[in-house]
Amino acid sequence: MVDDEKRFRDTTKKILSKKGFDTILAENGEDALEKIAQEPDVVILDIKMPGMDGHETLKKIKKMRPELPVIMLTGHGEKPSARQALVEGAFDYLAKPCDIDLLAEKIKEACHLTNKMSASSVQKENKILDVMIPFSEYTIINEEKTIQDAINALKDSFSAKLATSQLMETGHRSILVVDRNNQINGILTIRNLLEMLMPAYLSAGKPSLADSIEYSPMFWKGMFSTGIRDMKNKCISEVMSPSPISIDGNSNLMEAAYLMLQNNERRLLVKVSDKIVGVIREQDLFFEMEKILTL
Repeated sequence: MVDDEKRFRDTTKKILSKKGFDTILAENGEDALEKIAQEPDVVILDIKMPGMDGHETLKKIKKMRPELPVIMLTGHGEKPSARQALVEGAFDYLAKPCDIDLLAEKIKEACHLTNKMSASSVQKENKILDVMIPFSEYTIINEEKTIQDAINALKDSFSAKLATSQLMETGHRSILVVDRNNQINGILTIRNLLEMLMPAYLSAGKPSLADSIEYSPMFWKGMFSTGIRDMKNKCISEVMSPSPISIDGNSNLMEAAYLMLQNNERRLLVKVSDKIVGVIREQDLFFEMEKILTL
């Protein structure tokens, strides 16, 4: 990771470490060229740096190790420069701020392509274990906690992600709910919270006059705020959805896609030998689609 902003380097290293990557840090082009001796698999290189910029650094890296894939990071308004980097031999480029999941997929893609070229073999399709989110990275909450607790935890799943103005890591948009024995027995999603806010009378039969009142501005005024304040002490177990269905971690990705569609699920629990090891989400399958199309 080559970038002149220390916070960005350190933050990226911490996030990528959680995803299983070992990251070598370099603060400028000269530093990066020295650390090529440590034989990295991929280089993430900022284009705009003081002194030796990304373009010059890229050219020198390619002279030292022509096969080494380099992913360029470009700021706002620098896309023409990034496209030029592709001509100069860059593997790909991403605009800042960049989604950390997409960056991780680009790194994997670069490694896979390099291995494919060196081995002259066809890339094998990933299994669910290769693309899932590890269980340890998912937010967990006890079913006896309140909606207020759940909202705080769900917010933390977004805001606690390490980020800078140039890097983003999206939250999981859901919380796994466990019982007193720490066994998963449900899931709480943002949709659950929205459904909780809906008064029962909205779905009940009503005369035609009520329809005209319902859709007037006065009818809806303050309903959202009042609803969530009234529900904040409600127990999570009263609102959550049943636990997602599970799938074996060694299954194929198409099986995961099939189960999601057939069961109207956005995520599946991943098991290995009856032990939950992770969660696979629809966005994980999406990033895999994007990766396959770029190979």
